[in-house]
Amino acid sequence: MATNSRIPLVFPVRRCKPEFVSPAKPTPHERKLLSDIDDQQTLRSQVLFIQFYRYDPLMQGKDPVEVIRKALAKALVFYYPFAGRLREGDNGKLTVDCTGEGVMFIEADADVTLEQFGDALQPPFPCINELLYDVPGSDGILNCALLLLQVTRLKCGGFIVVTRFNHVICNGMGLKHFMSAMGEMARGAIACSISPVWERHLLDVENTPRVTFKHHEYDEVDAATAAWPSDSNEVQRSFFFGLDEVSALRRLLPLHLRHCTKFELLTACLWRCRTIALNLGPNKKVRMLCLANLRPRSNLSLPPGYYGNAIVFPAAVTTVGELLRNPLGYAVELVRQVKASATKKYAKSVAALMVIRAKQLSSPNVACSYSMSDLTGMRFEDIDYGWGKAVYAAPAKVVGVSFLVSVLASSSMAPAISLEDDLFAEAQVFSN
Repeated sequence: MATNSRIPLVFPVRRCKPEFVSPAKPTPHERKLLSDIDDQQTLRSQVLFIQFYRYDPLMQGKDPVEVIRKALAKALVFYYPFAGRLREGDNGKLTVDCTGEGVMFIEADADVTLEQFGDALQPPFPCINELLYDVPGSDGILNCALLLLQVTRLKCGGFIVVTRFNHVICNGMGLKHFMSAMGEMARGAIACSISPVWERHLLDVENTPRVTFKHHEYDEVDAATAAWPSDSNEVQRSFFFGLDEVSALRRLLPLHLRHCTKFELLTACLWRCRTIALNLGPNKKVRMLCLANLRPRSNLSLPPGYYGNAIVFPAAVTTVGELLRNPLGYAVELVRQVKASATKKYAKSVAALMVIRAKQLSSPNVACSYSMSDLTGMRFEDIDYGWGKAVYAAPAKVVGVSFLVSVLASSSMAPAISLEDDLFAEAQVFSN
């Protein structure tokens, strides 16, 4: 297992004034309700994704900024709610006001080449503030643009796209749908290969809200229990796991667990390591929140083009003593049980809890919690604006959650090939 240790890259960036990009054609002006799953308090946040693209001589004379700007406007015709604004109604219920105002777009140039970022592209990116300007007043959840994009040309002819999106409107898979549509429009398509579907009512609570599961992710704790160790120093690192590292970890498991998924194995390992670093007392309760994608796990029958949030946060709970005293297989079992709980009934129970607790009171308990999200199947690197696949495409920074991501190409910026057996986890790590 390797970690990233790089000298921060410093370079000047010249930006144009931020502008609004609206749908290329007139779109409906209407109010659209979000689902009770969209309404989870923890989703009221902004998330950053970053994509690196190399120069392609076949695209000589084409400007990536102009290509992406026009593709964005065309994609917004089909995904017109993205061009609207979030409003809050009675009891905190969120709606999208489809105003057609547009999303924020920034054109930029950087005096740096793709090669100067180094062979291994991974977060954290100390230069993220150069690659996405935080437009003052743009990061609100309500009454603000739902997307902010900056396209930065590089000296080598490559470019970088950083997208900040309001998590309430979609999750990673929804963003992938939208950006794939942008890629299709950039390459000349006149319609999306997967038609977007709103249908947020599919994840709403039934007429009579009934909480049928114990939701440890929303356990209420007092301030003293929630406090982090006073001497902890939080840092962010990317940890690389190749075939050798994964095989070595599997050998620590009993035979009946050795066929567990890489996500289950690495989540259990990192949860234990992070807990050790926190240096908590043996009786302290710790949680592992699994960001579970409902699409493949449940019988919700969500349409392929559904781009709303389809995630829940089931949690395993144990004590520090139990987690660290037992072998790795104990944590793997807990992770597997949590993943298996993410069913249609569980999602409906979460939706009921949101309604009963009036939503704004329902935020997952992050006290002494570890969260992991598996992005290996999303393949953001496949998004092609005409310059081929991305060299790197994944979250730009870690905020309260770790991500498991497929490693792209090997060294020397070779052609972008997804290596299914090489993974890295970007995580929050604590040291004393």
